[in-house]
Amino acid sequence: MKEIRRILAPTDYSEHANHAVEYAAGLAQQLGAELHLLHVLPEVVIPVGPEPILVPDVPAEYYAETEAASLEALGKLLQPGWGKPTSSHCSVRWGDTVTSIVALAEEIQADLVVIATHGRTGLSHAIMGSVAERIVRESPCPVLTVREHAKS
Repeated sequence: MKEIRRILAPTDYSEHANHAVEYAAGLAQQLGAELHLLHVLPEVVIPVGPEPILVPDVPAEYYAETEAASLEALGKLLQPGWGKPTSSHCSVRWGDTVTSIVALAEEIQADLVVIATHGRTGLSHAIMGSVAERIVRESPCPVLTVREHAKS
């Protein structure tokens, strides 16, 4: 079995994602692995006028401030009781969520991606799609999907 040295845990800061990050941190501690946290920010597109091709420039400060705030939030995400990975790294990317996760997994040569799944089915799944499902199909390494247990 391949040794797991680098775990990638993407997050959107939702309750589901926090549960998966907690799981990834504990797993990283048990395996003596690095933990890489990732948050993906969507590109800003603001159509103006009747032609959707007309897009105003978003000030560079917006990108810098948003990225800095996301990095700060990632830095505060891990809780002491979740486990202590050998090291942790935080990254923020702009763009498509799946493409960004797969690209970072390739760049860091991740051995495992741990990602939350909402467990949607039926029409909800058909309409919303599934980021986790696409990650499973496109990831360069194994993917562990974590579904939060139902609350009583």
